Amino acid sequence: MYSNNKKGKKSLGAQTEDELMKYILQEPIELGQKIPNEYELAERFGVGRSTIREAVKGLVSRGILEVRRGSGTYVVNTNSVAEDPLGLGKFEDKYKMALDLFEVRLMIEPEIAALACRNASEQELEKLKRLCDETEQLYRGGHNHIGKDIEFHTCIARCSKNQVVETLVPVINTAVYTFANLTHRLLIEETLETHRAITDAICKRDSVGARCAMMMHLTYNRQTIIKLLEDREA
Repeated sequence: MYSNNKKGKKSLGAQTEDELMKYILQEPIELGQKIPNEYELAERFGVGRSTIREAVKGLVSRGILEVRRGSGTYVVNTNSVAEDPLGLGKFEDKYKMALDLFEVRLMIEPEIAALACRNASEQELEKLKRLCDETEQLYRGGHNHIGKDIEFHTCIARCSKNQVVETLVPVINTAVYTFANLTHRLLIEETLETHRAITDAICKRDSVGARCAMMMHLTYNRQTIIKLLEDREA
């Protein structure tokens, strides 16, 4: 039986998420295979079903699992994206961390988008359009879109042709995963609309438009986190 480790400062849900990841790797459960249902996992790990749901949501946000309605939860990746190169895992309040990450992103990402307008090659612009389309297809289809969303923002950063900007990509990646984990698809239309506006502006090499579109994208997300924080405190 796989037991959760109750030591340390991690919440029970976070501990169970770690143990569920270990279970997937140790069994192993192969790509495309379904994991046991909530009842079985709750019994296996000795926790409640709500804790299992929290753990599954965490792995979904990390791109490890995908929930397919009416079918079950499947393993879609076994390379954890939560290696935490920034050391942000030590922050317990994920809502405050998400808000802080958005403040950093607002400082840098609008300018990254503006740089991309000037420096992207035609081949890179085609890739950006493709990633925008693929993210939308996954999002609207109810599939896990987070990995593709990460690719979209990473592509913009690389289009800037600034080698320092590329080292900041983990900040953006962590922010996207954290936001997805906390909001669970609250901003589908706003996300897709602003993704499209960013892409169109960069492809037109409209630096002012790209800067504004990126600011709008990040502002929508930041306002959502603020609302969730207010609801939690109330």
